[in-house]
Amino acid sequence: MNRETLTNTAQAMVAGNKGLLAMDESTPTCDKRFAENGIPLTEEARRAYRELIVTTPGLGEFISGAILYDETIRQSKKDGTPFVQILKDADIIPGIKVDLGAKDLAGFPLEKITEGLDGLRNRLSEYAKLGARFTKWRAVITIGENIPSRGCIKANAQALARYAALCQEANLVPIVEPEVLMEGQHTLGRCFEVTEEVLHTVFNELHLARVMLEGIILKPNMVLPGLTCPQQEDINTVADRTMQCFLRAVPAAVPGIAFLSGGQPFELASARLNAMNVKYKAKSPWPIAFSFSRAIQEPALKFWQGREENVKAAQQALYHRAQCNSAARAGLYSAAMEKTHYGK
Repeated sequence: MNRETLTNTAQAMVAGNKGLLAMDESTPTCDKRFAENGIPLTEEARRAYRELIVTTPGLGEFISGAILYDETIRQSKKDGTPFVQILKDADIIPGIKVDLGAKDLAGFPLEKITEGLDGLRNRLSEYAKLGARFTKWRAVITIGENIPSRGCIKANAQALARYAALCQEANLVPIVEPEVLMEGQHTLGRCFEVTEEVLHTVFNELHLARVMLEGIILKPNMVLPGLTCPQQEDINTVADRTMQCFLRAVPAAVPGIAFLSGGQPFELASARLNAMNVKYKAKSPWPIAFSFSRAIQEPALKFWQGREENVKAAQQALYHRAQCNSAARAGLYSAAMEKTHYGK
């Protein structure tokens, strides 16, 4: 493990007012989004869409790193230029999703455990040779009646810690992603309690696994009420409670927090991130960044619709969303930015 390499990469991932673009959708997830927009469910369509993303002019102004999927890291432009090289040329650090998805946790109804530790050391070696400099592993925690259980939280925290240790051994910065899901009727207060417990457990397991905190990035959920909760808190309340939770639970040694969007409407995700930076940037021990997927990609996908003639409009939409989230990192986002007539 090269401590300097890990530290420098982690710091670069959250430098300036940039953030991460999660374009690591699995094939089933990508196909589902394509189907919703009437796009052919083919490997070539997926390749063309990813080419649209990585070749967006100026994307590196706002995006520091891109999380890829196994299929994506091996793909190239039509002219044969590897996507990894295109990203590097744009000053965007290539990363890779390495977990194999959340499966039912035996003995724990309605709860999940993320799999993929078997053979991970060899896969990490291959991904490093393909050009990846960081990785991502997502654990999912569901809030419901009598869940999450302590057993589920601990099992996922241990898996995250083992994954992180293996990544650092390979000189790849691990993004540690414990996501408390938005689905459900739970209150913001209940989300706060669960998120705090999850974070404490994760960092305890990282410590036991001898993971160097200066060489990771945390990718968590914001503290939010469930999607079907009758009480939906305002933007500033979400920002306050989220930061209170993380200031309690996240060590100052962590180089940065890159929040996931988790299915939030893209404008709301930007506004909440902005509120956190407006109120807490000056006193936060770590940068408050973003690692968004749909909250950056969704408008672009709708513009594109699988048609070559729509590529420019889709890229303008993608650029605009990246720009909005970069502004939110700086605490300079406003609703007026959404009135930009991109895609023309």
